[in-house]
Amino acid sequence: MTKSEKAVELFKKGLLCSQAVFASYAEEFGLSEKQAAKIAASFGSGMCKAEVCGACTGALMVIGSKFGQEVPEDLSPRAKNNALTVKFLEEFAKENGSYMCRGLLGCDISTSEGLARAKEKNLFTDFCPKMVESAVKVLEKVIEEK
Repeated sequence: MTKSEKAVELFKKGLLCSQAVFASYAEEFGLSEKQAAKIAASFGSGMCKAEVCGACTGALMVIGSKFGQEVPEDLSPRAKNNALTVKFLEEFAKENGSYMCRGLLGCDISTSEGLARAKEKNLFTDFCPKMVESAVKVLEKVIEEK
């Protein structure tokens, strides 16, 4: 099973988009899927504010876990991590039109009206799994190109 397939499966089983993406990489960082899901729990649905797509924030957690700065004295990883972060967001937006949750969904799910619209249009079951899959595929492409 590919990481994108695993992420979509985890999402369909009930994890948030951020959790599904980050948890699909958990083993690489010595984490269980449960630990990864807890770490990523506050980032789904655009941090509950329809901001940056949760699938994207899950991918950014992977980038940070792989390439991020570990100690205050060593600033050298920052530039690479930041460049990969920007590259990921640009590539995701190029593929999907945006990396902002409300832009992708066409409604603001942080409002009761927007949430009702998203549910009415089945966006969480029909559209969001595609964003989870896309986030992992774009992530793998960006990491491979590094």
